[in-house]
Amino acid sequence: MTLTTRIDITAGPYQLVARLEQELAPRTCDAFLRLLPWHERLIHVRWSGEGMWIPMGNEHFDLPWENHSCYPRPGEFIFYPGGVSETEILLAYGEVRFSSKFGQLPGNRFLTVVEGAEHLAELGKMVLWEGAQPIQFRLGA
Repeated sequence: MTLTTRIDITAGPYQLVARLEQELAPRTCDAFLRLLPWHERLIHVRWSGEGMWIPMGNEHFDLPWENHSCYPRPGEFIFYPGGVSETEILLAYGEVRFSSKFGQLPGNRFLTVVEGAEHLAELGKMVLWEGAQPIQFRLGA
């Protein structure tokens, strides 16, 4: 039996619950768990489509490709560990092709929204038209 780790997320005015994809991206999940509790801001993506990102600057994480994709589905978070472009976490709320000024990039899918996904499109539009929104991640009960 596998235990599922729950992550509680407050993004703007919305409450979300996500499942940590520990079997599919174990090292990425471990790196993310070390950040918790984590408070940041969501910014609308520049090139990728319907997504929001958390820029992490030049901090590089030594992570392998795990469960990686350039096309996260709505409700999937991907972690780009740095290298060609800036380190970041991206949350898809619609159609996304993960890209940077250097072109298309893969990111590790490590977190999936399992409750509150019905608010993602509203959150995405809020971030697009009203600007950056606070986001908080904490280990769920």
